[in-house]
Amino acid sequence: MSYLLIGNISALICDESIEPMAKGRLRIYLPEGHYPSAMTGNGNFNHLKQLSPAEVERKADRLLAEAVLDERGDFRLSWEEIHLFTEPLELDLCLEQMPGRASGKRSVTQYHLSRLVPHWKRTKDKYLAAFAYVIPSEHWSQIRGSYGTWVISGTVKHHGCMNAQPQLKVEVYNALNRRLLGAAQTNSLGRYKVQFGIQDMSAGFLPPVRQGQYHKGPDVYFKVYRKNQLLWEEDIQSAQRPERRAIAPCTLLNIIIQPSAMKKAGSHLAQWIGNWPVISGKRKKFQDDFLSLAPF
Repeated sequence: MSYLLIGNISALICDESIEPMAKGRLRIYLPEGHYPSAMTGNGNFNHLKQLSPAEVERKADRLLAEAVLDERGDFRLSWEEIHLFTEPLELDLCLEQMPGRASGKRSVTQYHLSRLVPHWKRTKDKYLAAFAYVIPSEHWSQIRGSYGTWVISGTVKHHGCMNAQPQLKVEVYNALNRRLLGAAQTNSLGRYKVQFGIQDMSAGFLPPVRQGQYHKGPDVYFKVYRKNQLLWEEDIQSAQRPERRAIAPCTLLNIIIQPSAMKKAGSHLAQWIGNWPVISGKRKKFQDDFLSLAPF
């Protein structure tokens, strides 16, 4: 007989968006010493308590199994039946490749997730259990911030009908230097997710931060494209809105696009004039003169 533990670990960016713990590493440890006999499978999840390197080293000899989470945050761990299935397990999550983080600047951080007895179900040849956990957005924001990374998510809608707008490219800019921070495509529901790191904000020196704190986020504004054609853009002053200033590492920003009415009027006017009949071959010059005087 063997044990098989399967499940998923993800994090909330906001109430409308979730981020899988892709490429994170889940570690399973045996308990240390005695444990309460009344302990059940309803373990407490402590929203990822960061462990020091010394704490990780002290429990190394109790490591039972570990696995890398896939792109969806799914995991699968198995081990042979060498311990009673009633023993509680310690669950730790190791993070290294944070989305939006610069390559070549990695360090593994290990967090204690939970201590629980899984609800094992006996099958023909193994004990099987499963669990899923979603890290609350406020805790995930702190962790992302400690890595110097940000994620902005939201939905793009049209001002007139308030329908979601799929297949658009959303670009996010830093108001301080007008530099592009990141871009993403909206999905079929009009939702986007832009990730960027502190290296995208500035090429200069950035002071270190204390544990539990993070760098101040940028003030941001947006541009939206359809098939590489600019559909809508904000004035840089939009970045002075309260929700756009010093954004948190996990931020929800919905976008309401309102294409310029003057640009539309100019397009329709040009088409209208273009349909006039040619009179003495002077239509082209009249069009140029008329459009040059139009207020758009």
